Amino acid sequence: MQGHMMPTPLLIAGLLEHAAHWHADTEIVSRPAEGGPLHRYTYARAHARAKQLANALHKMGIQSGDRVGTLAWNTHRHFELYYGVSGLGAVCHTINPRLFFEQLVYIINHAQDRLLFFDLTFLPLVEKLAPHCPKVERWILMTGPEHLPAASSLPNLSAYEPLLAAESADFAWPSFDENTASSLCYTSGTTDEPKGVLYSHRSTLLHSYAASLPDCFNCGARDVILPVVPMFHVNAWGIPYLAPLNGCKLVLPGPGLDAASLFELFEGEGVTFSAGVPTIWFGLLQFMRAGGHRFSTLRKMIVGGASCPPALLRAFDEELGVEIRHAWGMSETSPLGTISTLKAKHLDLAPEAQFFLKIKQGRVIYGVDMKIVDAHGQPLPHDGVAFGDLLVRGPFIASDYFGAAQPGTLLADGWFKTGDVATIDPDGFMNITDRSKDVIKSGGEWISSIDLENLAVAHPAVAEAAVIGVPHPKWSERPLLIVVRKPSHEVSGEELLAFLDGKIAPWWRPDAVEFVDALPHTATGKLLKTQLRKDFAGYELPAGG
Repeated sequence: MQGHMMPTPLLIAGLLEHAAHWHADTEIVSRPAEGGPLHRYTYARAHARAKQLANALHKMGIQSGDRVGTLAWNTHRHFELYYGVSGLGAVCHTINPRLFFEQLVYIINHAQDRLLFFDLTFLPLVEKLAPHCPKVERWILMTGPEHLPAASSLPNLSAYEPLLAAESADFAWPSFDENTASSLCYTSGTTDEPKGVLYSHRSTLLHSYAASLPDCFNCGARDVILPVVPMFHVNAWGIPYLAPLNGCKLVLPGPGLDAASLFELFEGEGVTFSAGVPTIWFGLLQFMRAGGHRFSTLRKMIVGGASCPPALLRAFDEELGVEIRHAWGMSETSPLGTISTLKAKHLDLAPEAQFFLKIKQGRVIYGVDMKIVDAHGQPLPHDGVAFGDLLVRGPFIASDYFGAAQPGTLLADGWFKTGDVATIDPDGFMNITDRSKDVIKSGGEWISSIDLENLAVAHPAVAEAAVIGVPHPKWSERPLLIVVRKPSHEVSGEELLAFLDGKIAPWWRPDAVEFVDALPHTATGKLLKTQLRKDFAGYELPAGG
């Protein structure tokens, strides 16, 4: 027997339609990529322009399933593309401009983008890309006609604003199956070619609901959200969708991601909530300390994309009065999987015991199930001690990659293997101890490179740290600590190792410390350990041990 509920499909356009109807005068504030004053309009106006865009796309021949690429910052025009493209039934393909040139060419061609919308700052890059991307029929510069270059090598170049101005806002969003593809995001491809994760309207809506819950982002119509996490990477962690769902004021920072520019927006627009990667928050922390600044409205921040160093979480909490919630996820999980929010039973714990829980990646949100397994795929206990391969499943977890060479091989018995090694405690708090390819296997035991890195960066002279395993004749592998010193700070390898003593098991102690000017990173800001392993190939550890 079936229930007697309306079979209304969960479609992305409905989010903006809802906001335009019930939060019509709520603002979207944007810093334009081409410079100039802040742009302000409302959800009602954004909805009208998204419908003008849909009309323009239809006139250009874009049909259901066609891929439309974007190379753009967090701006109001990019927001319109999120809705105009997907609302039409096409696929909004957000492209990360920080990837290597060869990866960008591969991604655009693999996706078979028919159109590519881009911000003015990316014009030189796009002019280099175009000869290698013959399937792109038209290149649209996301600005007004006054910023079109007098001469450009780009074929079929046009400006965004005239396209919209020529169209009516009279457009009825089509209704279709909620499992229709909506958006496409490629992984950063640290070990292989980037892989496309193809989201659906249904998965996006369910993820938006889950991310909005009190134990997750806890967003409401009284919130002002500024996503520092870029819209070109994993849909800005779902914020462009959950903001209109909840009627939140949305502040989009454009290319101005330096600490001073962000602080100006936080204060000027009354931002209450933000989300970004640790490197951004470290820069903001240094800015706040140097200038003696304090936030007047910001109360909560999400940190993800990389493990949150405990020193960062403690500094924002104790010095600035801002709660940091540690989150974990990946492109394949839409991206949110867990978030570290305490349960009622934990509120009576001592502050240090609470802090120990907060630095973990946290508990699953609704829509995600997880487990850890050993090398043979057998489940491991949730005792907070045993650690193994982390597997997840759920309605917004990828079941395959877009255009996979070998379809149907991504899942194992219905579970997605994340590539992370983790523990899960009895209360469900998950803690990433490493990537499976980065864990150090020493004498049959595992050493967490992440734990060592987090401890090392707590030293006042350390700006950044990485730990890799190097060959050892007796123990198979031993940890090597690679460190970037803070400017005008000095610290020796012996001092760093002494700093770790008492905080780790003695056999976890790195065998050596090397100092470098900078560490390599992926396009999404993660440590590129594959490059470090190449750089230190053949490294000989000190004698003994």
